[in-house]
Amino acid sequence: MTPDAARLCLVTGLSGAGKSTSLKVLEDLGYEVVDNLPIKLVANLLPSNPETAQALAVGVDARTRDFQIDAVLAEIDRLTARTDLSVSVVYLECEDEVLRQRFTETRRRHPLADDRPVSDGILRERRLMDRLRSRADLVVDTTDLSSADLRRILSGTFALGAYVGPRVFVTSFGFRYGLPREADLVFDVRFLRNPHYVEALRPMDGRDKAVAAYVKEDDHFALFFEQVCAMITPLLPRYAAEGKTYLTIAIGCTGGRHRSVMMAERLADHLSTQPDTAVTLRHRDVDRI
Repeated sequence: MTPDAARLCLVTGLSGAGKSTSLKVLEDLGYEVVDNLPIKLVANLLPSNPETAQALAVGVDARTRDFQIDAVLAEIDRLTARTDLSVSVVYLECEDEVLRQRFTETRRRHPLADDRPVSDGILRERRLMDRLRSRADLVVDTTDLSSADLRRILSGTFALGAYVGPRVFVTSFGFRYGLPREADLVFDVRFLRNPHYVEALRPMDGRDKAVAAYVKEDDHFALFFEQVCAMITPLLPRYAAEGKTYLTIAIGCTGGRHRSVMMAERLADHLSTQPDTAVTLRHRDVDRI
């Protein structure tokens, strides 16, 4: 692949998992978007001069005419082998129950269900697409993602323009509500003393100075924070060198209101001081009761 290679993003995955939303995000980023195009025709859309080419995003799934998984994988291999083309495959998936709810709410028929229940179509499609999933460069589970979260992930990975360094997303969360599915690195801070058991601090969260001071006074906080920073900081350029331009770091405590929030705030501040590093911060569960 040459430095001026044209960019092609193939968006695929399970029906109802967010392909249409993803294509819209890529279109907003400046990609030319084509949906449900037989993959053998993708090469016809590629320009002869990559230097003047608009980035292209193509939706490919089981609804596409003449869809055959072997043919799709073979064409991906052919496209990837081209030195004038940078190819990325994005696979979107979701838990079965959430997919069923989405089809029920929208009153849509699953494309592979025929006259059978939606659950049968989901199972059939999951089996059909499994080999394509293993070929993906990025797998996104949208079960717990909002449209804004999906936009953030895709924008961080596929934004056009000059690349200046790693993009890092730091999120706090509560273990009682489940792990963030998109996390690359997860740190557990439940060993720190818990402000929840201090009546005056319980209504606050980790962004409040009193809570931050309470957590910071834990004898184990300083060493843990120092070691986390010492581990992550040198990894950023290594991830970038391997082509991973977007990194999600999740920090969890029991409820996601106090310790994890304070730690995420501190870590995001630290990473923001690193050269050419763009950092985004979110507190997933801070407003949960």
